Amino acid sequence: MSRIGKKPIAVPPQVEVNIEDNTVQVKGPKGELQLAIPAGIRVERQDVQLLVLRQDDSLAARHGLVRSLLANNVHGVTQGFLRELEIVGIGYRAEVKGKSAVLFSLGYSHPIEFPIPEGIQISVDRQTRIAVSGIDKQKVGQVAANIRALRPPDPYKNKGIRYAGEVLVKKVGKAGATAK
Repeated sequence: MSRIGKKPIAVPPQVEVNIEDNTVQVKGPKGELQLAIPAGIRVERQDVQLLVLRQDDSLAARHGLVRSLLANNVHGVTQGFLRELEIVGIGYRAEVKGKSAVLFSLGYSHPIEFPIPEGIQISVDRQTRIAVSGIDKQKVGQVAANIRALRPPDPYKNKGIRYAGEVLVKKVGKAGATAK
């Protein structure tokens, strides 16, 4: 039984929800998102909340998934999502180049130009803090993961791009591994 799927989704007054055959369109102050609903799952609106219902118990996993995605859409169009990254390393930095790209210097022989996808805002603070924001949670997380993949943290020196607040375990070098 899906516990998450049973929870109702509170709809703020500034959010407009249109339920059609197999799509739910959520419109709010920050933008508009659409979600495709799989067969066997239906969405109903009751006053100021949305309920996600399923036909039978074989759809329990999808039931919870659709409810979570719909809740993320409602949250995204009202407040948005933010993912912060930190650049650690001497000479490692980033700068926003217009509204279309971010330029990274990450210790390679060349700078890396990262294009900013549509619907995503990227800001750079003090050349070492990057904030990725937008209304689509999946898109914000994927862009942040793609930026982190440009130079993942090194396990020996902990240099590279990491999520803000990410705890890294520093490995012991060659000399420390053989000493007993």
